[in-house]
Amino acid sequence: MKVSISSLHFKADRKLEDFIREKVTKVSSLFDGVIGSDVTLKLDQSITNGNKIAEIRIQIPGNDLFAKKQAKTFEEAIDSAVDALKKQITRHKEKVKGL
Repeated sequence: MKVSISSLHFKADRKLEDFIREKVTKVSSLFDGVIGSDVTLKLDQSITNGNKIAEIRIQIPGNDLFAKKQAKTFEEAIDSAVDALKKQITRHKEKVKGL
């Protein structure tokens, strides 16, 4: 599965990219039909502490799954988005099975 990472207005370091790939690969393994995923990292223009935004889109047949979270660090934002995607994958699997 391909994990595409893009960062707007800054350059993400290797450690952050490896962390993202690990988390996204783990959540993608919960569903067999995953085609790929796109991760976008943004810095909010406000000077508040929670100005790091992570958006994750997981491509599956039919509708894509999407989560956008904002936190103090990119790692926290990624963790929150991955948790939201786990719930979406669970709901999608139940829907596909007809439960």
